[in-house]
Amino acid sequence: MSTARETASQGNRLDRRKARTRAALIAAARQTLAEQGRAEVSIQEITEAADVGFGSFYNHFASKAALFDAAIDETLAEHALLIERATAHLEDPAEVFAASVRLTGRLHQTHPQLARILLRTGLPHVTSSEGMPASALRDLRAAAEAGRLDIEDAHVALACTGGALLGLLQLLESRPDMDTEAATDQVAANLLRMFGLDGAEAHRLATRPLPTLD
Repeated sequence: MSTARETASQGNRLDRRKARTRAALIAAARQTLAEQGRAEVSIQEITEAADVGFGSFYNHFASKAALFDAAIDETLAEHALLIERATAHLEDPAEVFAASVRLTGRLHQTHPQLARILLRTGLPHVTSSEGMPASALRDLRAAAEAGRLDIEDAHVALACTGGALLGLLQLLESRPDMDTEAATDQVAANLLRMFGLDGAEAHRLATRPLPTLD
């Protein structure tokens, strides 16, 4: 006759196993997104890549689309967390914005899978209320309220920023010979000038020492 402690232990093991299976499925989906986007891969191919049983899939996701959505949500959340941790010590909201742009461009080198997922799936999520788009919108509003950036509509500014970053990631993907840091810093300076900073100040913020990403 099992004790309450044994029952709880069995429950904890089951929960851990479920969590590992779900994480493996999301990891396989992220790899697929990075390599192919929302490609026509089968659930069987995904479960094989995740090294889990086919029957386990529907214990976690109602459909392949639901799995890809979860993988994208995780990617956006990871991106936001990386940037927020790296910029938490900065006080000038304009510098926070500039550093966020520069660190995102550098994902091409530092976190290539994350960068490829953003590139292949990012446009529909530029205006997302979750993850990095939400953080960027907050930072743009903070910079505008502090009088550091001239922003009439933060949502328009977010769309401009997101489009510029996706274009940059595409350029870096197609031109591996490019200097990632120089190109990214140039994009940051251009955005800062677009939002009202003079050339000298934009250049200063776009070339400040950067924190490292975890």
